[in-house]
Amino acid sequence: MTTISATIIRDSISPTGIRLTTMHLRYPRFIHAELMTHRVFSRNARSSRAVPVETMLREIETDPVVPLHWGANQKGMQADRECSATVRLGGDFEDRAGAWLWARDRAIDAATAFSDAGYHKQVVNRLLEPFMHIDVLVSATEWANFLALRDHHMAEPHIAMLAREVRAAFQASAPDELSPGAWHLPYVTDEEQAARDIETCIKLSVARCARISYRPFDGSGSVEAEVARHDALVGAAPMHASPAEHQATPDSQNGLHPPIEWNHPEEHGNFRGWRQYRKTLSGENQAEAA
Repeated sequence: MTTISATIIRDSISPTGIRLTTMHLRYPRFIHAELMTHRVFSRNARSSRAVPVETMLREIETDPVVPLHWGANQKGMQADRECSATVRLGGDFEDRAGAWLWARDRAIDAATAFSDAGYHKQVVNRLLEPFMHIDVLVSATEWANFLALRDHHMAEPHIAMLAREVRAAFQASAPDELSPGAWHLPYVTDEEQAARDIETCIKLSVARCARISYRPFDGSGSVEAEVARHDALVGAAPMHASPAEHQATPDSQNGLHPPIEWNHPEEHGNFRGWRQYRKTLSGENQAEAA
């Protein structure tokens, strides 16, 4: 069954009233490009290069993406009417969902053949992407533009559904108040923060955010393994710095506002009013495209 969901992982607000929210989004892979146009988002996503072919095959056999809106052909980018016509395939006629799953089955056949021939998952899984879900971790202080554009009657129907899920998640959540020096740490519990030093907790969060590339964090993994994963990511050449964008602490301000004069604006990255962990790493500017 096609899944479109938004789950808040961590929700924080600074003394200046700037809200930083991390969400786990799940949606059809075919709308991922639309989400990627929102440049204020820090994000990590499940990768077709990281997940074994066998796992992807099993998922699209048992939980394939099937469109929830079947737009009828018309001029322009929007399809405000749906089509219910049968589709002719190989001499037979199928209803629209049956035809879509027929294409899924052909993709499975082709992917299996490529895999059996020895091709890597970064090649094989591309054949399966129209029928996949994708898990994406997003952190941002600025969500208004996404909601204005995507929770709109002219938006593509599936990303409009996602935007409505994001809006509902915001409305149902009360952010934690954090002061400068306290950290927004996705996937690190309050109990872990009370029991461990902040440097270790930051490393745990980075490593757990990175795990979404193949499977969202599920509570497993030792502290030692997570710290080693963090060290491998930030110690790589070039550095794999994107999982270090989700952790942040409120910036302090210099003087009265308005206007706000931040003490560390060079460490905000794509956030507003929050100092991003990535920006504290030596050499992170060499990994801007990571």
